[in-house]
Parts: sequence; C-alpha cells; structure tokens
Amino acid sequence: MSIVRTALPLVLLTSVLSGCAGLQKTDWPTCAAVGGVTGAALGATESSTWAGWGALIGAGMAAGYCWVHGDGDEDGDGVPDSRDKCPGTPRGVQVDANGCPPAPAPVVEEVVVVKEEVIVIRDVLFEFDSARLTAADKVRLDKIATRLKNEAPGARLEVTGHTDSVGSDTYNQKLSQKRAQSVTDYLVESGVPRSSFVAVEGAGESQPVTDNKTADGRAMNRRVEIKINR
Repeated sequence: MSIVRTALPLVLLTSVLSGCAGLQKTDWPTCAAVGGVTGAALGATESSTWAGWGALIGAGMAAGYCWVHGDGDEDGDGVPDSRDKCPGTPRGVQVDANGCPPAPAPVVEEVVVVKEEVIVIRDVLFEFDSARLTAADKVRLDKIATRLKNEAPGARLEVTGHTDSVGSDTYNQKLSQKRAQSVTDYLVESGVPRSSFVAVEGAGESQPVTDNKTADGRAMNRRVEIKINR
C-alpha cells in the first residue's frame, strides 16, 4: 500500500507536467490551476494537512514547467512557434493553421486583342516614277511579312497606296493603285495568304497626312498603309 501511495503521486504529477509541455507559455495559469488541484489531491493521499501544501507546490511546479517548456508565440498570431511556418507575421494579419497569411489570389491579366491596326510604310521608296520595289524595299517588306504571318494569320488585310500631290490626280490615282498591288504581291510571295487581302486600292493624293508644300511633307504623304482587321 505504501508503494502505491508513493508511486501514484509521481505518476499523476508526471502526467500533469507532460500535459503542460504541449501548451503555450500563455497557458501557464491553466497549468497552475491543474497543478494546484493535482497537488492538493496528492497531498491528501498522505494526510489532510498536506492538501494545502500540495496545492501550492503543485501549482508552482506546473506553472513553472509550463512557462519554461511551453511553446511560445512570438508574433502573437495564435499559432505556436513550433508550428508557425511564417514567423514574424505582423500583428492583426489573418493567418492559416500554419501561421501564414493566405496566398493572394492570382492576378489574371486580361488579354487585349487589338481589333484594328494600321501599319504605315513610309520607307518603301519604289523605283523612280514606278511601282517596282527596290532591294531595300524588299528587306523592309520581309519583316512585315514575317509579322503578318506570326501575329495576324487569320486577319483580313486592306492595302492602300498614297502619293503626294506632284502630278495629275488621274496619274497619282493609278500610281498609288499599282504601288498597293506591288506591295500586296510581294507579301503574298513571302508567304502571306492571298485570301487574307480583302481590299487592294489606291487613294492617290486624296488623303494627305501633312502639307505637300515641303519635301518632307511630300515624303510623309508617299506611303502604303496595311489595315489589319482581326
């Protein structure tokens, strides 16, 4: 019987301390209360006069053990440090069971498709008074052909030629038409489907973008435009 009375207190006290070890440091009052009750019970197994001392000693031991061995919560997010995978979380931030703020929702960028675009070609010079392309013109158009094949394979293309005001309206109208057709034919030869071209026309000198009074102005007006309708 004396062995049981000696062993039982040790078993109970060990159980209390082991339970406290799984709590947080902030739970030391709970540990103290449980330890006090257990200590009183242990003291009473010896004699009623030991119950008070048992409560005091049990409460102190349990509270101290919990404080020393208990799990802390340094960032105060409610998740013990031993399980906190995101230590140092600012106070007030909502966290999950691992102590980490919820991952931000992925930002889905809306793909904006440009429905209509116009490529203005001003550095296609042609041969003098002709719709025949120069070697430099072809290099420039090669880059445009590659872009059209890659970026707008299913687009509808409209090609319009423009001239400056030098010469008669009739002559410039025909020349602008021939130049628009020349550019279109070269793009087709470069791999752009002919079916993509829904209009090939000349506007002559009727749609200037600037004044024809200066050489620079006339150079700006001499152009071929490719309108892309996606």
